[in-house]
Amino acid sequence: MSQQSRQFPRIRKAVFPVAGLGTRFLPATKTVPKEMLPVIDRPLIQYAVDEAIEAGCDTLVFITNRYKHAVADYFDKAYELEQKLERAGKHEQLELVRHVLPKGVRAVFVTQPEAKGLGHAVLCARPVIGDEPFAVLLPDDLIWNRGPGALSQMADVAQQGGSSVIAVQDVPREKTASYGIVATDDFDERQGRIRAMVEKPKPEVAPSTLAVVGRYVLNPRIFELLEATPPGAGGEIQLTDAISSLLAEETVNAYRFRGTRFDCGTHLGLIEATIRYALDHEKLSEAAAGMMQSALDELGVRENE
Repeated sequence: MSQQSRQFPRIRKAVFPVAGLGTRFLPATKTVPKEMLPVIDRPLIQYAVDEAIEAGCDTLVFITNRYKHAVADYFDKAYELEQKLERAGKHEQLELVRHVLPKGVRAVFVTQPEAKGLGHAVLCARPVIGDEPFAVLLPDDLIWNRGPGALSQMADVAQQGGSSVIAVQDVPREKTASYGIVATDDFDERQGRIRAMVEKPKPEVAPSTLAVVGRYVLNPRIFELLEATPPGAGGEIQLTDAISSLLAEETVNAYRFRGTRFDCGTHLGLIEATIRYALDHEKLSEAAAGMMQSALDELGVRENE
């Protein structure tokens, strides 16, 4: 039975691959996972988790490695800290610590025994996901939007269209070689059926400028395809290879989400996200804008000296 002939239920489970080493941010990531790097007062992983919960997910599956305990510690209960905050009368901070995850939402941690790629990391989640559609969120991709989050938008599209959905964004043509690029049929302002996925094509041969970014809503059929996917680029099992196989069986839609994506896997992306969130912060925006303007003015004076 094809995916289009049956109902595509609302996603309830989300997978977060967090086993990477974060080498771009060494030496900071020698002891702090890149997913725990902060943007203002919350780590990157919290933003991704909040997005998944907003979309209706109540089971969060973290694919980690045997050395990274900080993510699990962050979502665990901190008894000593909570007691100290309570005794000190710091009730606002206490509530923040206690409600990292809301009631009714559970976190499950699965160890990826070897670093075999994103596709393998997703496959590790199969025992928890079972036979139902699910989301994959890459915390490096922080997506800012004042309305519904990117995953919530995609979950709506998946339900309405009865198919898997891949997040895309427009990139400059000269940057297509840094992304997976989709070729689509009948792409309107927001979405279209994916005809093919091309990994890091040169600008002159790229079929479009629609780049795949770190949000996916997937049919569980992807697990069987991942099991049959041989190692690809870098000797790793690539999720894009399995999605390419899925395209031959059923519809997979590309969706250009509403919002701004920050590539927080890079230094400049993390800096840009911090600036944007600071300028949008209820308590910090005015002071942050003043500090930024002062810094720019000072740099301008130095350049003119």
